[in-house]
Amino acid sequence: MSMLFDFQAFIEELREKAEKKQIVEKYEKFLGPITGNFDQQEWYTQYVSQFNAIDYKVPEELKADFDWVFLQQLVLASFSSDYELKKAPEDKDNAEALKDLYIAVKSGDQSVVKTVSELWSFQILRLYEIYIEEQINLHALMYEDEKEKVAIQQEREMRIKRRQLYLETMDKDELKAKAKEEQAGKLDSLYDQL
Repeated sequence: MSMLFDFQAFIEELREKAEKKQIVEKYEKFLGPITGNFDQQEWYTQYVSQFNAIDYKVPEELKADFDWVFLQQLVLASFSSDYELKKAPEDKDNAEALKDLYIAVKSGDQSVVKTVSELWSFQILRLYEIYIEEQINLHALMYEDEKEKVAIQQEREMRIKRRQLYLETMDKDELKAKAKEEQAGKLDSLYDQL
């Protein structure tokens, strides 16, 4: 399976851009050379990897082109955007339907919300770049500034806890809704018998 996003190629691209190379240089100053794949990086092993992904809708034609688990982990770990995993209105009654991953990005007073399943490959590639760059920056900042380290660690812990709560309650909400529906159906049939 050939993936469209190449982590090491992206790192090399950052090194070559005058306005971006300090990101890699600062990270490497504290943590040594960036070698290997994303899953061997400290920012991934210590933080991003803690986000358990669930299956979600992705563009059908791009299914084999990206690491969708990694993308979901990056979205969930990000400080710069919000997300929601929920079924599309037309899929509410379909137990087999996958949830959509909604990503909300705020820039100034503008807010943009997109679902991953409606994105093009170049937009998905850009998400990888933005989120990885964010993780590299934040991780280096933790080594650079003690106050920032505390703030970043607190934000990370809060996001991990939020995710764990979501995973613990996601099925309960659906089961409650289903039980309510069944109860309403039973009441209707009782009324019909009267």
